[in-house]
Amino acid sequence: MVDKKTTFALCFGNRGFFPASLIATAREELSRVLKAWGHDVLMPGADATRCGAVETPREGQVYANFLRENRGRFGGIILCLPNFGDETGAVTALKDAGVPILVQAYPDDLDKMAPETRRDAFCGKISIMDVFQQYGIRFTALKPHVVSPSSDRFKANVDYFDRVCRVVNGMQGMVVGAIGARTTAFKTVRIDEVALQRHGITMETLDLSGVFARMKAVQSGTEGYKAKAETLKRYTSWKGVPGEAFDRIVRLGVVLDAIIEEYGMAAIALRCWIELQEQLGISPCVLMGELNNRGIPAACEVDVGNAVAMYALGLASGEPAACLDWNNNYGEEDNKCILFHCGPVPKGLMTDRGRIADHAILANTVGAGCSYGCHVGRIAPFDFTFGSMLTDAGRLRFYLGQGRFTEDKIPAEFFGCAGVAEIVNLQDVLLHVGHNGYRHHVSVTPGLIQAPVREALERYLGFEVALPQRG
Repeated sequence: MVDKKTTFALCFGNRGFFPASLIATAREELSRVLKAWGHDVLMPGADATRCGAVETPREGQVYANFLRENRGRFGGIILCLPNFGDETGAVTALKDAGVPILVQAYPDDLDKMAPETRRDAFCGKISIMDVFQQYGIRFTALKPHVVSPSSDRFKANVDYFDRVCRVVNGMQGMVVGAIGARTTAFKTVRIDEVALQRHGITMETLDLSGVFARMKAVQSGTEGYKAKAETLKRYTSWKGVPGEAFDRIVRLGVVLDAIIEEYGMAAIALRCWIELQEQLGISPCVLMGELNNRGIPAACEVDVGNAVAMYALGLASGEPAACLDWNNNYGEEDNKCILFHCGPVPKGLMTDRGRIADHAILANTVGAGCSYGCHVGRIAPFDFTFGSMLTDAGRLRFYLGQGRFTEDKIPAEFFGCAGVAEIVNLQDVLLHVGHNGYRHHVSVTPGLIQAPVREALERYLGFEVALPQRG
């Protein structure tokens, strides 16, 4: 995963009753600290408007033109108020911004309250938020109400806003692949393709027969085949895996990579059983885990809803995501459970590189040795954010929460890749999942990032988000 920081366009508000001399300092300070934190910045030259800020509608139009000329080069806007700021100029500048907007206001110093030095941005921020609400301009405002750009509290705000921007920008125009038909028995993963489209998410569907045909056409001597084979050998332990099974897994990996590139897919959901095991003698779990480890979410059992949820979570965290089963209780502990899947957990979330095994559960149906490809291991301890998505009467509905994978032991004979998750009010979460028709799957990613994900999905993208941990 590449945790790429958002490029911000900077806009500075001004109001003539207050000292404009504060703007030059703000332009220097804000751009300097953002660059130090790894963000590129864009802003018009100081001579583009009076004082290099926006006050009048004409100056607002100058800034709006600047945004239009640079569209695609920035992922968010920070509206900085060194003094009170003008509401009308700000509206003109930002009403067609098309990206998230963070409103930041400078604090006053108690020893600088004379007319030539006081800012009153505390009040000005409220006024701009008021008028933005009237115009329907979506924006982000965080605590504390006023904050110095050089402070640690503002650094935390920028980190939060960066995550919001990554989710919003990444989800807009997303393409998700459904590779193979939904497994007949799994009505739990039904999805409304038209509802996704109406929310800007395109779902491309491909049949497994086409995938199998493309696998036959892959030549073992090609650079693509050799590169994929080497990647997989480095990824995990293949001790005891038959060469024929490894060859077929490599071929499938080459084909999946090609499909993802051809269609510009941000995530996929794969029909992972039972044709792959019956006809090819393999399971795709390790390939899905390796995709997840690269930041391309791959969900099991054609669960498109969780592929979308994984993508949103991964955008916010900058870390891999995984699709897991709500699988087992953990003794009598109400706030603990075992989260598990057969092996698509990314290596970056595991305690070690793991090993490839036959599918111990499907072997009961297809026979031993006919389903190599499961990635066996254990999930490492870390804080995580979890969530899932479904479509309901044209709406996209998510739930989100937070928890921690613990160091609690799981019996050695437990199949696949699993971890013990501790989640506050877990029983309420499970009731919410059941009563609202969510999947038996849940998506997870490292970090306690529920708040920015919720803001991105709810405020900017218009999705419905529930927080069932509240009970």
